[in-house]
Amino acid sequence: MTDRPDLPASTPEPRAHLAALVEDRIVATAGAIARSAGGWLPRIDGYTGFGTPRRVRVMGRVLLSPRRIGRGQPSPVQRGFRTFLALPAPGHHVVVTVGDTVVDAVADRAGYVDVEVDLPDDAPLRPGWQRATLRTTSAYASQVHVGVVVVGDDARIGVVSDIDDTAMVTAVPTLFVAAWNMLWVRAAARRAVRGMAELYGRIAEANPDAPFVYLSAGAWNTARTLRRFLARHGYPAGPLLLTDFGPTRTGWFRSGRQHKTTSLERLVETFPQVRWVLVGDDGQQDPEIYAEAARTHPGRVVAIGIRTMSRTERVIATAGAARDLPMGAPRERTPASGTPSGPGGATEVAGVPVVVGRDGDALARGLATVPGLLAPAG
Repeated sequence: MTDRPDLPASTPEPRAHLAALVEDRIVATAGAIARSAGGWLPRIDGYTGFGTPRRVRVMGRVLLSPRRIGRGQPSPVQRGFRTFLALPAPGHHVVVTVGDTVVDAVADRAGYVDVEVDLPDDAPLRPGWQRATLRTTSAYASQVHVGVVVVGDDARIGVVSDIDDTAMVTAVPTLFVAAWNMLWVRAAARRAVRGMAELYGRIAEANPDAPFVYLSAGAWNTARTLRRFLARHGYPAGPLLLTDFGPTRTGWFRSGRQHKTTSLERLVETFPQVRWVLVGDDGQQDPEIYAEAARTHPGRVVAIGIRTMSRTERVIATAGAARDLPMGAPRERTPASGTPSGPGGATEVAGVPVVVGRDGDALARGLATVPGLLAPAG
C-alpha cells in the first residue's frame, strides 16, 4: 500500500515528506526498544470489510502492544487509553483468507493492511455477512476474524453516514478535545443524535439489502469504541471507513475532506448498481462534499440528509476545519448548508433532494418524500 494510490505501479513514488521520514524513524526506534526492553509483541486488529460477491476489501492493522496492561477490570480511563497504547508494526507479513482464497499482504508504514481479494468465478460469496481471517506470520502469530459485508447485485440503495455530530453527539472537532473524548469517555456515556438510529432502521426495513457505511475523518484507533457505540444505540451494522492521524508521505496532516471524497468515489465505483443516501452534518464540510458527489456522479445519489447543529455547536465544530481547504480556496455554500424553513426542510442540488433538520426525526419527515426509501414509522 502507498499513500498515493493514483500512481501507476511503474511510476516511482516521490521522496517522502520530511515529517513522514521523522515519524518512520521514531516508530522504528520505539518499536525496537518496546520489543527488546518491554517485551511488546505484534498483534493484528481487524476492521469490518465489504465488497461484492466477486471481490471484497479486507482491512486490518498490525500493532506492537504490551502483553498485559495492569490487573483486574480496567477503569474507563484505562479502556480509552489502551486504545492508543500501541505502536505501528510496519513491514509485517499478513495472510488474508476469505473462503478458500488466500492472499499475502505486507503492512504499510503505519501498520495498515488494506487488500482487495478476488474470489474465483465458480465460487462467489453469498450476499450478506461473511467472514475473513487475518493472520501475522511472525514467531508470535496473531490472528483475528472479521465480518465482511457482501452487497448483492440486487441491492439498489445504500447509506453513507458521518459519525461525529451525525450519529453521535460530539461538537468537539479540535484535536485536543476530540482526543480527550476518544480517550476518556466510555462508549456507554456517549449520546446518540435523537432519532437517527430510528431513521436508519426505517431505511434498513424498507431496503433489507442496503449496505450502511460509516465514513468519518476520525482515527482508526477509535474503531472498537465506535463499533460498540453504534451497536449499543441500535444503528445498523456496517463497515467503518476511518483515517489515520499524523503526517503522510506528502504532507504534515491527512486531509479529512480528501479522505471522504476518495472513499465516496471508491464506493460509487465498487457498487455501480447502488444509489446512495448521504447523511452528515453542517458543522464542517459534509454539505460541500456531498453536493460535489451529487454533481460528479449523476443518478448515483438518491438523497442528501444534513443535520443542522446549534450555533454554539457549529462555532466549536468549525474550529480548525480550514486546514483541509487549499490556500485561497473559496468557501462554497451549497443548498445543503442552508437553513431550512422548518423541520425536515428540503432543497435540491444537481437534482438531488437535500433534506435539512435538527435531528433524525426531522430528517425522516423530509426523506419520507423519497419513494421507497423509508418504511412506515413504528
